[in-house]
Amino acid sequence: MAGTLTILPDPPPPPTPIGLIAGGGRLPLIIAEGLRRVGHPIHALGLAHQYEPALPSICTTFRTVGVLKVTSWGKVLARQGITHAIMVGRVDKASFMHNPWRLLQSLPDLRTLSVWYRHLRHDRRSHAVLKAIADELGRSGVHLIDSTAPIPDALAEAGVMTNRQPNSEQRADIAFAWPLLAQTLRLDIGQAIAVRERDVIAVEAVEGTDRMIERVGQLCRTPGWTLCKGARAGHDRRSDVPTVGIKTIEHLHRHGGGCLALAAGDVIMIDKPELLDLADRLGIAVIGVPPAQV
Repeated sequence: MAGTLTILPDPPPPPTPIGLIAGGGRLPLIIAEGLRRVGHPIHALGLAHQYEPALPSICTTFRTVGVLKVTSWGKVLARQGITHAIMVGRVDKASFMHNPWRLLQSLPDLRTLSVWYRHLRHDRRSHAVLKAIADELGRSGVHLIDSTAPIPDALAEAGVMTNRQPNSEQRADIAFAWPLLAQTLRLDIGQAIAVRERDVIAVEAVEGTDRMIERVGQLCRTPGWTLCKGARAGHDRRSDVPTVGIKTIEHLHRHGGGCLALAAGDVIMIDKPELLDLADRLGIAVIGVPPAQV
């Protein structure tokens, strides 16, 4: 798939301090543990009402910041001498980006309002938001780096990763669906597509993968369907990296999914060993599709 390549700064060697801008979910915890394991001090900013309670205890310093006070993020990190940072974690984008009342309640700073007006009011897609945030942080001398750098082993690998093998129907569905997924990714529609017997059941949109899986379960009562998930063409690894986790496997099982196909090297598998073990126990095959096929 063609896409615009974003050139990222190289991760600095330890013990260089690294900033961590953390949203919700397990991923910021895993990133923090990976950074600490190789010797980086971690100076974290937790987005208010988003980050996990366990995060402050594993960081060198921690401070809560407003979700829409982007200018303050860079200033706080710069005052601590931070020049490189990682930004990961969930933010309920739909509730903030498409709800003017909540936007006002969040009380963004004036600079963030200016960035919103000039760059985001006509384009609220994830990569546009990320670029605006990265540019604003850069004004403070803080540069976002590849969010996967501390956790290379957590990325999907090419080939079948579970003991459970995809059956012939599921392999045929992957071969059918992958070129279609490539097109939806290129058009920035969503990161996943669900198929059964070479028939598209659903395409992910703003609702996210978990809710999409629930929708597929309502539409397809026959178990064994396949979920294919990849990354947007030219995706920016400073933050825009798709993830799956144990909850994904639980949702697949609950709603009849039988196979999970992931773009190798482009999808983060949170708690990967536990995820694969659970998939085997629930009879779900997990396979990584090589980059040449993406």
